[in-house]
Amino acid sequence: MGQGDYKDVSTDEQLIAMLRDGRTEVMDYLLEKYKNLVRKRANALYLIGGETEDLIQEGMIGLFKAIQDFRPDKEATFYHFAEMCIARQMYTAVEASQRKKHTPLNTYVSLDAGQDGQDGLYMHAGQPQTLDPEAMFISRETVKQLLQQLSERLSRMERQVLALYLEGMNYSQIAEQMGKTPKSIDNALQRIRGKIK
Repeated sequence: MGQGDYKDVSTDEQLIAMLRDGRTEVMDYLLEKYKNLVRKRANALYLIGGETEDLIQEGMIGLFKAIQDFRPDKEATFYHFAEMCIARQMYTAVEASQRKKHTPLNTYVSLDAGQDGQDGLYMHAGQPQTLDPEAMFISRETVKQLLQQLSERLSRMERQVLALYLEGMNYSQIAEQMGKTPKSIDNALQRIRGKIK
């Protein structure tokens, strides 16, 4: 039975029963069927330090859990159960992004893709996390020198893109602010990474 054949099955609850009877391809069908619901939910939320795609991924995890955990003996339909699981997974991700727990990780920006298994180049985008005045001064001076050297190598547009990227904006936000396409912003960041190397 191909994925298209499942359109004739009248309820999602029947599909879940088929999945539990060993028809593993039903999982793919349900994930695809509910993907638009996940996208709709993701577009209504904002994830600090993330993009809509991150929320979609979280929503798909929630959908997967719903498929795994659905119990037909309960009062809820699969649709409503899935909707609740998707929303819960996304809200958890949004709440986690707002906590200060991951601030050090969230304030460093990768300037290098880290190819060939090497670590990328990271620059601190916020205030240094140490209270040692000497370390704070050295950190600020290092960032200042790096930015000065970059400033001499980068075009005006690349400097603007880098500044906005270091402020925490994603490709779409930078593109919107600069009146460019996300692809041109991606290209600019690729050139910046190349010049840093």
